[in-house]
Amino acid sequence: MIDSLRAAIADRPDDIPLRVHLAELLLAAHRRDEAIEQLARALASDPNDAGVRTLMARAIAGDGSARDSDAEPSPTHPAASSRGKDDQPNISAGPQASSADADWFAIVEDLDGVMPPRFLRSDDRPDPIQEDADGIVQAEVSAVRLSDVGGMDDVKARLELAFLAPMRNPKLRALYGKKLRGGLLMYGPPGCGKTFLARAVAGEMGARFISVAIAEVLDMWSGQSERNLHEIFDTARRNAPCVLFFDEIDALGHKRSQLHSSVMRTLGNQLLVELDGVATTNEGVFTLAATNAPWDVDAALRRPGRLDRMLFVAPPDAPARAAILEYHLRDRPIANIDLSKLAAATEAFSGADLEHLCETAAEHAIQDAITSGEVRMIEQQDMQAAARQLRPSTGAWFASAKNVARFGNQDGSYDDLAQYLKRHPATR
Repeated sequence: MIDSLRAAIADRPDDIPLRVHLAELLLAAHRRDEAIEQLARALASDPNDAGVRTLMARAIAGDGSARDSDAEPSPTHPAASSRGKDDQPNISAGPQASSADADWFAIVEDLDGVMPPRFLRSDDRPDPIQEDADGIVQAEVSAVRLSDVGGMDDVKARLELAFLAPMRNPKLRALYGKKLRGGLLMYGPPGCGKTFLARAVAGEMGARFISVAIAEVLDMWSGQSERNLHEIFDTARRNAPCVLFFDEIDALGHKRSQLHSSVMRTLGNQLLVELDGVATTNEGVFTLAATNAPWDVDAALRRPGRLDRMLFVAPPDAPARAAILEYHLRDRPIANIDLSKLAAATEAFSGADLEHLCETAAEHAIQDAITSGEVRMIEQQDMQAAARQLRPSTGAWFASAKNVARFGNQDGSYDDLAQYLKRHPATR
């Protein structure tokens, strides 16, 4: 009978009277745990069912004896109460097993994970909803490593010298008095992976990573933007070692001589104070910033002790372009793709341009499939057609940057850019 009822419940899991009948048979057979499981599922469907609660109380109390033949049937459900005394016996209630006297909190604890709690004790009230302990930003662990960055060996060497080598060699760091703090300003055309590099540095150092956008700093209320900025730096200090990354730093640290807003001037001053760490220590906090317009960044931000090193992040070189193309083609149906030829044909393309090239090649293949009525792979001809159709988006940036490299490089800040322009005539 029990096996038959289990099979019937498998077909009709929402039939509560049938499930209760099975629980009664299990109790009569002294299979208490199985009965509790069935009753718990019944209560999950209807927690206020008095009959099921009564049976559960008896099951928890361990009363699995059969009801006498002349006893009243169980009042649990119509299907259960309609059985006569010749049917399977019901379960008798002990003297302390009534629903009113049952210790439901003890029952809930015994069935923790099986059925949800009915009520909360006064000392079990949930904690009020609180804001993130780290405030408006949250420190994360970066899983990206420099090995995930294709090519760009010059950039990796500079990052190794500025950050990674002192971090990996604490004895040498102590010997030479190198502090675990500093700042680096990465600049270059848009879409060339400056944010990805910042994550890679944090992952390589085993440090926490905090990415800050201007929307997380600015606030409509006077003084709140400065407090937000202070809270962001405090979060980085609490999570040290930590890489604090500011994207589009020229929006926060624009040249103050060109600002007409007193609010933005005050915010820029607050950024300088936080970078100095006068009232607090920034030991273990590495500040990285990225911008497409380093010539618009206030000179005070780039003095020693703040963002005192500048790193030119150029468009990806040929090995990096091949790696980026391979990455964006990994989930597409391709055949006979020559990555080396494509890398040679995409000089000065940014990472975003290369992604767009793969999308355009896929569009060519789709259009051909629609026209011919035959589905085919993305082939070299599609990639080459897309490369001829597109132009690198970095051209406009280099048109502005070359003037800075020629006429605004008196202090040598843009030597990396000037050398790149000499080696790559196509960008001039």
